[in-house]
Amino acid sequence: MVRAGIPSRLRLEDGAVCVNDLVYKTSLAVVPRLYVALTSIWFGTCPVQIRGQENLQKVMGQGGAVVPIWHYSVFYMLYHLRQYPGVAMVSASKDGEYIAQVAGLLGFETVRGSANRFGVRALKGMVDHVKQGKNAGIVADGSQGPALKMQPGAIMLAATSGSPIVPVVWATKRYKAFKSWDHSVIPMPFSPIILQYGDPIYVEPKLTSARVEEYRQQVETVMNRMYQKLWQEFDRGDGHV
Repeated sequence: MVRAGIPSRLRLEDGAVCVNDLVYKTSLAVVPRLYVALTSIWFGTCPVQIRGQENLQKVMGQGGAVVPIWHYSVFYMLYHLRQYPGVAMVSASKDGEYIAQVAGLLGFETVRGSANRFGVRALKGMVDHVKQGKNAGIVADGSQGPALKMQPGAIMLAATSGSPIVPVVWATKRYKAFKSWDHSVIPMPFSPIILQYGDPIYVEPKLTSARVEEYRQQVETVMNRMYQKLWQEFDRGDGHV
């Protein structure tokens, strides 16, 4: 009787797995398309002041750029950067598939990977795209944080591809911040946004580990100064959290 019970339990578990897979596949087919449709209208209501756009345009005329962003800013940055041909590194997790689908609908090519999964393979894929003259979007603080703490991926990508780093940060007056590790932000409708591209940072090739750390600290400092300055303009001296 014990043996007879095992296959029955397995069948129930298999059935639950099948249902979960079906729900996941269905949501993956619907949610990204719904998200893109809604946010295109939503974000389109927000007046945007762009600073330093010439920094990106200048390096685009010479090839492509490595564009690091903080994780909190992903939702709006995917929408904003859709106007530029580019490739984005997206986490290889199941949740990351939603972002990959959204990125694809907005015109980006994607490379799947992170510091924890397929990192080396993803970096090689990103280098191939950048050498073709595409901009490369990469989340500077990674898929798991800590927030606003630069990881070396963008540095290695710039050093290997020969393309400069052009950091970008944005802030807004009214927003919804989620209770996640990065406190991801979505601007409220009609909320003014300030978006700033930093000066290009050129990274030398064949870096030692010490030089990687120097560049990592440099880019992190630049991005956090931009971050603090923009949020201060909306009376958020402590940032968006």
